[in-house]
Amino acid sequence: MKEKKAKLLIIEDDEKLVEALDLYLRKAGYDVITASTGVEGLKELFEKQPDLVILDIMLPKMDGWKACRRIREVSDVPIIMLTARGQEEDKIRGLKMGADDYVAKPFSLRELSARVEAVLRRTYIPPPTKKAPLYADEQLVIDPYKRKVSIRGEPVKLTATEQRLLFLLAENAGRTLTFEQILRRVWGPEYINDVDYVRLYIWRLRQKIEPEPSNPRYILTEHGIGYRFEGIL
Repeated sequence: MKEKKAKLLIIEDDEKLVEALDLYLRKAGYDVITASTGVEGLKELFEKQPDLVILDIMLPKMDGWKACRRIREVSDVPIIMLTARGQEEDKIRGLKMGADDYVAKPFSLRELSARVEAVLRRTYIPPPTKKAPLYADEQLVIDPYKRKVSIRGEPVKLTATEQRLLFLLAENAGRTLTFEQILRRVWGPEYINDVDYVRLYIWRLRQKIEPEPSNPRYILTEHGIGYRFEGIL
């Protein structure tokens, strides 16, 4: 049985870049949809339901920041942001807003294709070995079997990468996982030096599951080492 092609939505107004990306990614085995504005991109998102979005920041009418926020309001589809700026604050802003990865222009088509492959790989969460929740108390329930995380009975909306990270921490409750261990298990060896990804995703998880994100009781920091999940005693 032939494997289904992943569907990519490229939201970018540089026609030459779009043409090159379209050709390269189709040759790499993807179905490609394109849009030249944020508004058009949102329309294509609703209608075509892509598996991943490649989103430029500098767009007419609606910039990439606003488009990213709008996408995250309605979908957990993986997002790779593109920008001509190589500034660290842009990377941090994009990841905090819900982007899954960030590629600064200029970039090679091979580099972007590798990032697409890595992000899509992270969307696959292997089936759990046990049917029982990994963790449950009166506040928080983490249940990989049902692919569900809830706070006081209300479902928490997590991206695939956020789920992988939280499930990994909960599976190793009480044990400190190093930055390197987390990067290898969640992001893959290509990201082994990108410690900022771990810090920013931990920040995102804390905003969603901690009663007081600035004073966490579930995901604890081991300074200079990594993070540890601790249940409430």
